[in-house]
Amino acid sequence: MSLTKATLQAGMLSRFHRSVGQVSRGVVAAATCSLTATATTPGPRFSTAAPLKMNVPQPECLQKPLNVPSKLLMGPGPSNSPLRVHYAMMKPLLGHLHPEFTQIMDEVKEGLRYIFQTKAEVVCCVSGTGHAGMETTMCNLLEPGDVILIAQNGIWGERAADMARRHDADVRIIDKPGDTFTLEELDAALAQHKPAVLFMVQGESSTGVLQPLEGAGALCRKHGALLAVDCVASLGGVPFYMDGWDIDVVYTGTQKVISAPPSMAPIAFNDRAMAKVRSRKTPIRSFYSDMTWLANYWGCDGTPRKYHHTGPISAVYALREALAIVCEEGLESLWSRHKACAKKLHEGLGALGLEMYVSDPNKRTPTVSTIRVPEGVDWTRVTKYFMSNYLVEISGGLGPSAGKVWRVGLMGYNCTPENVDLVLRIMKEALADATGKSQKSKI
Repeated sequence: MSLTKATLQAGMLSRFHRSVGQVSRGVVAAATCSLTATATTPGPRFSTAAPLKMNVPQPECLQKPLNVPSKLLMGPGPSNSPLRVHYAMMKPLLGHLHPEFTQIMDEVKEGLRYIFQTKAEVVCCVSGTGHAGMETTMCNLLEPGDVILIAQNGIWGERAADMARRHDADVRIIDKPGDTFTLEELDAALAQHKPAVLFMVQGESSTGVLQPLEGAGALCRKHGALLAVDCVASLGGVPFYMDGWDIDVVYTGTQKVISAPPSMAPIAFNDRAMAKVRSRKTPIRSFYSDMTWLANYWGCDGTPRKYHHTGPISAVYALREALAIVCEEGLESLWSRHKACAKKLHEGLGALGLEMYVSDPNKRTPTVSTIRVPEGVDWTRVTKYFMSNYLVEISGGLGPSAGKVWRVGLMGYNCTPENVDLVLRIMKEALADATGKSQKSKI
């Protein structure tokens, strides 16, 4: 069949109209897109303009040399450190997972096992002060609703109760300000309150009380509780046996008897404590204080170390050397030195007519002595006399003893007969000055 001219023209016109229609629709669509793009608000862009003018100048104070006076720290802490410890912090920095550094961490763990007297696997340090050790203890052992019994005889029991409440624990308190708890009292309280944890302070630095611990761990096991002990102000100055006394958790500070700079809280969890941590029904609320992570970072769990945080590398060097000094002297010698110096101090204070806050010598911690401020004496005038005339620090009271006592620390490097003699001579002068009978002697 042949196509006529008219048919061909009709087909051509049809294709033309379809083509025009397609073009028209494309033009309309393009126009619509253009209009839409024009109507849309541009997204945020980083400015390429010139930087703003700084309105905080370089501080003048930092353009001067650092000036730090040398003082004898005879308060409740920190104590002075040996030069050997200071020199350790000048060693070259290493990476926090370098094998040379993890070897030093392992040596620190061995020193801590010695001073804690434990073979526990999980022995490490929390980066922070003694408070970090307390916080780590609370956040790992306590879940919401858990009962914790706190044997409170000073500010550190109060502080522990505060921390425990922040973890929604059910806090129960037995309170004997400035005194010790007997095993009979602890047994009765454990039976009454049925806690998951009993918290005690061995050396209460606010009141100067030394709490006996032997037998408390056995009572806790009898009642199904864990025993956690704060020995920040006492470890190294008095006997302590984590394993021998059935203590489940213990922590301390580096800046007291150990005589390293304040920087870390050595801590130990035994198998019973770690079983509690690993069987929790709720997550540990603090990643930073999570003992499962800390145990791994410190090489305590038998698995390859993983990054948790960057430890205070230079402070670890210092702690390693401070623990080496403790090991060189030996714990028995260290304990005896603190006992002898405290006895000398207490006898000398008695000769000056001063009374101890803890009247029973057997209940006093040798590391921090609390001295009653005589009636009519301004305690601040005495502490200022020590500092302004001799650059020697002694402190006032804290918590329940605030305004009532002076506190003199005999800890680690500073615990020497010569320092005791110095404190006694300055105290004699300071009392004379405070009572208007000043007669300064030569020291």
